[in-house]
Amino acid sequence: MKRSPRKTVCVVAAIVLSAVCASAFAAPDLSAFTVTTQPDGSQKYSVTLQILAVMTALTLLPSFAIMMTAFTRIIVVFAILRQAIGLQQTPSNQILVGLALFLTIFVMSPVLNEVNDTALQPYLKEQLAPDDALKVAASPLRKFMLAQTREDDLAMFMQIAHAAPVASPTDVNFFVLVPAFMTSELKTAFQMGFLLFIPFLVIDMVVASVLMSMGMMMLSPLIISLPFKIMLFVMVDGWVLVMGTLASSFGGGTP
Repeated sequence: MKRSPRKTVCVVAAIVLSAVCASAFAAPDLSAFTVTTQPDGSQKYSVTLQILAVMTALTLLPSFAIMMTAFTRIIVVFAILRQAIGLQQTPSNQILVGLALFLTIFVMSPVLNEVNDTALQPYLKEQLAPDDALKVAASPLRKFMLAQTREDDLAMFMQIAHAAPVASPTDVNFFVLVPAFMTSELKTAFQMGFLLFIPFLVIDMVVASVLMSMGMMMLSPLIISLPFKIMLFVMVDGWVLVMGTLASSFGGGTP
């Protein structure tokens, strides 16, 4: 009995589909996810596990850039400066983030170079194990954060965490150091923002007083003071002063 071409195609498709399903539900090959213990006691991870760790670290990279670098102080000062001038959307958020990002790279370049020389390159050349490379890479970041962290903030978080006293600041737990560093950065950023706010506030007060003395109380002082604040900021070369002060406030990026 002859089969029609349509039935033959259906049979072949069913066979192929069953084969694909069988291969899909087969037991996965776990040999790629292995951890080998070396004779010296260290552990060597397979390439698949290393790639998985790198991809996971890349997803957390924005958080690392915010919490453990100069980015927080810089972006907060830029936001306060824009608010002090009275410009709500100029420069835009994208421009401020871009300025903060590249200024952060400039400030952190000594730390990043040290991480590259002492941890990343030896790891890529298979001279360091992944665990050892992470420990070596954390050392320059720890030094940078300790140099920018206030002692009272660090003591507060150690007290909250009920951490035991340490012999030196380099022995502080990393998870205690990071929030202390963030708190110190926010304090410094708001202090710098306060100093930036004062001259623009004086201009607003002078313009408001002049308008009230002239009886023009219905006219918003912000409309009149905005050009004067922009002119003052341009005349004193404000962007150079602000960015130069921010860069120098970190001590060149090294402790």
